[in-house]
Amino acid sequence: MINAFRTYNPLNIFYLVLLLALLRVGYVLNAPAKIEFVFVEPFARLLFPVAYEYALPPVFNVLLASVMVFIQAMLLNHLCGHFNLLGKPTFLPALMYITISSLFMPFLTLSSPLICNFLLIGMLYKLLSLYKGADAKSTTYDLGMIVAIGSLIYLPFIYFFLIIWIALIIFKPFNWREWVAGIMGYATIFFFLAVFYYLNNELDRFYNIWLPLATKFPNRINLNYYNYLLLIPVIVIFALCFLKIRQNFFRSYVQIRKSYQLLFIIFLVAGLSFYVKAQFNLSHFLLCSVPAAVFFAYYFLYANKKWVYESLFLILLAGIIYFQFNTF
Repeated sequence: MINAFRTYNPLNIFYLVLLLALLRVGYVLNAPAKIEFVFVEPFARLLFPVAYEYALPPVFNVLLASVMVFIQAMLLNHLCGHFNLLGKPTFLPALMYITISSLFMPFLTLSSPLICNFLLIGMLYKLLSLYKGADAKSTTYDLGMIVAIGSLIYLPFIYFFLIIWIALIIFKPFNWREWVAGIMGYATIFFFLAVFYYLNNELDRFYNIWLPLATKFPNRINLNYYNYLLLIPVIVIFALCFLKIRQNFFRSYVQIRKSYQLLFIIFLVAGLSFYVKAQFNLSHFLLCSVPAAVFFAYYFLYANKKWVYESLFLILLAGIIYFQFNTF
């Protein structure tokens, strides 16, 4: 299967749709009667004064989430080709994103992190363009606004503001105006939000926005035992991926090396920002799927032993499907 997606064949789009459906049919058959979907954070609830949390039937909820995942997979695949992150055109980033976004049950439904992945991919387009951009002030201003919008949808996205400054360190010489432009972009969105709350006599609720940022980092994460089993092939692929990147790292162009450094930092920030939400949900780690898909695609594109990489991918697919049909 991997060999088929190594080439840039338009027919692979059809196979991606089939795989997307296959990786969700088990959940659809065992879906609960109602699925909650929260579009914005409680402090931004005033912007959407209607009850929508259970408005979508479960099947339509999963279908809409699948369409969003497919669009994101195509956007990510285009991003990898546009910035030549893999060295050759391929459909592996789309394949890996669709696979990783099916890893756990909470990944399969509409959620705030899933919506934020659109913003994250949009951020990546702008972040990776910093390397050749002459003046980054307008870009960082736009990035600040994107992070602010993402924070309204899903508060842990606020930590992606750090990515803007880290990207400036990686790609650009220091210019304090570019750093301040990001702050101004972020403040612009929340200024208009504050005005909206003031006009509705709800300014007290606006002050409570930042309270979750003081949440203590948890001592442990409660995961189902079977989730750990499904992570085994994921960890193995990650280990092989970083070994492969290390082998080729200094053979790559400077821009590519810097891009992978940024992707790794995005992966860490996305993974560690989960503690901001008092009600933790596995769907948060959908934010990790964007950089993870690029890393996975790199390994599967340059892996040499066919029986190893094909077996790993089939084990991962089999595990995802198995745990969807067996809810225990």
